[in-house]
Amino acid sequence: SHSAKIAEGTREFALEMVKGVVPIYAVGGVEGDRLGTDVTKILEALQAALAEADDVLVLGDLGSSLLGARTAIELLDERARQRVRISQAALVEGAVIAAIEASVGKSRDEVEAAARQAVSVVKSAL
Repeated sequence: SHSAKIAEGTREFALEMVKGVVPIYAVGGVEGDRLGTDVTKILEALQAALAEADDVLVLGDLGSSLLGARTAIELLDERARQRVRISQAALVEGAVIAAIEASVGKSRDEVEAAARQAVSVVKSAL
């Protein structure tokens, strides 16, 4: 995310849903707690995630955060790049659904498909 607070809040929400079974990394903001994206931070999170999981799904809030993710992925070796996918899923809804799906052993393709569909879930009126 462009915001460290949004990234961390999304991570906290998704982790709560899966009780920490799935590794989730939050990357947001730039030096000085300002809005923006930091390719170095993204790369470090990708490397940590790849050390913990077979596959990694990346979600972002706006296009330039995903552009930063794409740049970080290009800095990985070829084998690692094959294990990372950028999703077009909505950040919060997608992260929560992706975490739940991953926690029950779904494949990366299934997790990503569910995350992309999460935004179409109708929100009930109170």
